[in-house]
Amino acid sequence: MATMNISLTDPLKQFVDEEVSEGGYSSTSDYVRDLIRQRQRRKAEDLLRQLIADGLASGPAAPLEPGHFEQMRKRARARAGK
Repeated sequence: MATMNISLTDPLKQFVDEEVSEGGYSSTSDYVRDLIRQRQRRKAEDLLRQLIADGLASGPAAPLEPGHFEQMRKRARARAGK
């Protein structure tokens, strides 16, 4: 595990200490890791929302030709066999 040192103002340090004690975190590092994970989830959710909006804005779906997915599988198998 990598180590990262950060500098905080006294009020921020006090806030973090309060969050750790009130939030049931085992340490400041545990609290910061949780904040980072929350941000990662929010970014993933934002991306998913954008992809859905892009898909909706792209117009109605068109039906695929019969056997479309089987053709894709054949091409994938052929590439994997090379």
